[in-house]
Amino acid sequence: MSDQPLPGTAPYDAPLAARLHAAREAKGADYVPRTHHLIGKAPKYTNRLILQSSPYLLQHAHNPVNWYPWGDEAFEDARRTGRPVFLSIGYSTCHWCHVMEGESFEDEEIARFMNEHYVCIKVDREERPDIDAIYMTAVQALTGSGGWPMSVWLTPGREPFFGGTYFPPRDGARGARHGFLTVLGELAQTYANDPERVKKASEALSRAVREEMDAQATPAAGSPSISTKAITTTVAYFKQAFDETDGGVRRAPKFPSNIPVRLLLRHYRRTGDAEALHMATLTLEKMAGGGMYDQIAGGFHRYSTDAHWLVPHFEKMLYDNALLAVAYAEAFQVTARADFARVVRETLDYVLREMTAPGGAFYSATDADSEDEEGKFFVWTETEIRERLGADAARFMRYYGVSAGGNFAEIPGANILHAAHPDEAEWAALAPARATLYAARAQRVPPLRDDKQLAAWNGLMLSGLAVGGRILGEPRYVAAAARAADFVLTHMRDGDRLRRSYKDGDAGATAWGFLDDYAFVAAGLFDLYEATFDVRWLREALATAEATERRFADAKRGGWYMTSDEHERLIAREKPTYDGAEPSGTSVALRNALRAYAFTGDERWRTIAEKGFGSLHAVLESKPVVITEALLGLDAFTDASREVALVWPAGDAAGAEPLKAVLRRSFLPNAVLAGAAEGDDLSALAKLAPFAADKIAQSRRPTAYVCERGHCELPTTDPESFAHQLAKPARGY
Repeated sequence: MSDQPLPGTAPYDAPLAARLHAAREAKGADYVPRTHHLIGKAPKYTNRLILQSSPYLLQHAHNPVNWYPWGDEAFEDARRTGRPVFLSIGYSTCHWCHVMEGESFEDEEIARFMNEHYVCIKVDREERPDIDAIYMTAVQALTGSGGWPMSVWLTPGREPFFGGTYFPPRDGARGARHGFLTVLGELAQTYANDPERVKKASEALSRAVREEMDAQATPAAGSPSISTKAITTTVAYFKQAFDETDGGVRRAPKFPSNIPVRLLLRHYRRTGDAEALHMATLTLEKMAGGGMYDQIAGGFHRYSTDAHWLVPHFEKMLYDNALLAVAYAEAFQVTARADFARVVRETLDYVLREMTAPGGAFYSATDADSEDEEGKFFVWTETEIRERLGADAARFMRYYGVSAGGNFAEIPGANILHAAHPDEAEWAALAPARATLYAARAQRVPPLRDDKQLAAWNGLMLSGLAVGGRILGEPRYVAAAARAADFVLTHMRDGDRLRRSYKDGDAGATAWGFLDDYAFVAAGLFDLYEATFDVRWLREALATAEATERRFADAKRGGWYMTSDEHERLIAREKPTYDGAEPSGTSVALRNALRAYAFTGDERWRTIAEKGFGSLHAVLESKPVVITEALLGLDAFTDASREVALVWPAGDAAGAEPLKAVLRRSFLPNAVLAGAAEGDDLSALAKLAPFAADKIAQSRRPTAYVCERGHCELPTTDPESFAHQLAKPARGY
């Protein structure tokens, strides 16, 4: 490894240099450094990020920038040297993060200026969502928008005084009046020559962040009533914004989270509003037929850059695929559409095939870029299709919209496969052609895979596999969920404390879990219990929900903080009140509390949920469209919650399958499902879920009980009668 000092810096001291050298050597002889600066095949530069486990930080380990990870060392150095801090926040599959790296952080002139005038810190937003949330709030307060890469200038006291997102490298680049190098120079000069101005700016921005966080954390005065008004307001908003041609909302780009499909399905169930169902199903149909869906391998890309779901941003995120698997599975329950079931299977098969670690947990994401071009791995020319498919090419190209000119402007002649007119029979007929192209695509240079395993996103995929497997009657998906749950609870938990991330056989060096880690894992465990009726998962779900309360709840005011008392104290403490591409931890914790109440009958959980809704009163009154995942909890809270129990004679689990089949096809979003064999299994279940106590298998036959707050209909052993009981009209608004 080269020992070249970074531009504008003295050589690292001997102990640090030795650690960096050892970390580099541990990568092995096949290691390919991600940098343009090489001496032979060895990196010319290596910085402190080589010591980290985050794939995003490791991407920058050979930049000529003297990067630090977030921590006291960096801020102490800033204080000692009298320099400001430059904080860069991104994630490993972020396209514009790669662009800024190539343009600025790999530029030796720019790196020299950064090293001489700043202490530079890199943060992986996926490992430290708390840091990201705080400084994103500052950037949004300053500029009115946000995004990644996020660029923030801080004092040594961690207070922001300027910020933005992507900056072109120099004046004039990409049409920018002021490039990154100029901005760096102006801010360094201001910091050195006008400390009073910096102080005022940092105080104002920090105050804005704290006020925003305090506003989130402050519930309404008194005890506001909890009603379905926020749901009806939100549905009305999306009716006005709906794209009748392509589904979703009328805008570009289009994100899967832009329209609340699962809420629309619940609204339809409660009201019979056919327009709500149409909005949900058209959106799902158009997404699955578009280029945002990987027509060859299954699974969804991040979002569509256009209004037609055609041209995606090609990164694939675990959380998108987990959330969409659940949405399509629920839509299949409501509509019985075969295409929705197919999308669930293809998406989950993609995850099991390409995103599953050897231990059973799930990787985080794959990049949009390969060979320095976005989308290159995924697109096809007409010539390639003809060469690979021969006589089958014409039929394939008609169905998937392939032309000589292509439809992806970034690569001449390249085609993003899409099905403008989906047809399940034609899709089935083209299966051999897709298999041929999948094998051919596998020979290309693949996009980078971010192989860290996040507790929160694994929790979401537990739900995706458990719900999808239960509804489709696919035991292999449920088994994969159980394997992943066992991994998370065994390798990413210390006592009752979760770790945020796991990579390279270790979770110990990563941050303790945040609210979304606990909430998403608990939700996944509830779903896994309902898919397996293995009481272990219900016990773990309730225990994880309890740990969420102990560590994150605001016991006085209701709701939950993103961080626990054991996390680092930042300049403010966030209480999430916004659902973005992922649900907020608040929204999922609300639903967990309601499920815990329904299973246990413990009024404490209902009180927790009530206080949680109270903490959200302001946003539910003024702008419920920003927290639509919490509205799933509101739908459950205001509905007639039902408890469904199946009991079968010991040794006759197979005999309960006809009753389970009825459950699989019944859309029961606000019911809790339990089942056990008579004897020890039922006794163990009853200790956690008292509504299952005293239930018996009538006439030694598997028996179903449908109850509401402890009041049960007549037990039945007949699947048709059971289906009739479950089909009881939902409570309207």
